[in-house]
Amino acid sequence: MAKESVLPIRGFMLHVTHYDPVWAKRKAREKPMDVDLALEIVDAMAEVDMNLLVIDIADAVKYKSHPELARPYTIPMASLRKIAQRARKRGIEVVPKLNFAGSGQNQHSHWMRPYHRPFDGKEHWRRAFQLIDEAIGACKPARFFHIGMDEDHWHSLRQYAEAIITLDKGIKARGLRTIMWKDCQDYSSAEACKEKSRASESKIPKDIVQVPWGYARVKDEEVRRLRRKGFEVWGAPGRDPDNLRGWRDALLRYGGTGILLTAWRPCRPGNRSALLKLIREGGPLCAGG
Repeated sequence: MAKESVLPIRGFMLHVTHYDPVWAKRKAREKPMDVDLALEIVDAMAEVDMNLLVIDIADAVKYKSHPELARPYTIPMASLRKIAQRARKRGIEVVPKLNFAGSGQNQHSHWMRPYHRPFDGKEHWRRAFQLIDEAIGACKPARFFHIGMDEDHWHSLRQYAEAIITLDKGIKARGLRTIMWKDCQDYSSAEACKEKSRASESKIPKDIVQVPWGYARVKDEEVRRLRRKGFEVWGAPGRDPDNLRGWRDALLRYGGTGILLTAWRPCRPGNRSALLKLIREGGPLCAGG
């Protein structure tokens, strides 16, 4: 893949909800996302020429196939369709995200509870693809579906690679390409996830987009290594402008094709200023050139 002078993909991830240890602590008091603020964020993205919106959905919409997954913060599926429609109207590509990584610590797949365990059996995947189909139906993605798969502790290496392959086959059958997070962190508790993620590379298809993330420092060596292995690479730099610039430059240098801003904040009125600031200040830094 030829190097670009400007990153073709300039994205932002919007949370309808999310699951990680920090968010889990406030699940009992979590409020529904502010749809009007989500629409305002989409408009702000368009104003700074961002062109891809990843929507972190989890259990925050009402699924027709599994109404029992509804929580106190769940919004109607029609609200998700409204956000996706606004994005497409503003020329922004939409990517639904459902995370299937298993971990008692990081809890990314707990949105499927009580169906998150046992994982990987025929019944698990039957349910998973019913939910994937509803997310696709609401978001109408043109090219991509994000499967998460970061910070996974439950799957063995074999199970981890097989889960990615199973998801990828199903997503390809739906006419889409798979996006997944790439673990490459430096801290000790992430070592097992990083090793498993790296070991899986020889087993999974090379057309799965890899998104290494690094909020403390630029992972330029990871971008270069993944590109040499033949993967398409986007980067996730977090919120710091200097880190964002470093990621952008590394991606351009080694042939990366996208950057994905992440705020890890609920889409609620109290976070309005911070979310819009990230878009308005970070968005213009994404392109490079």
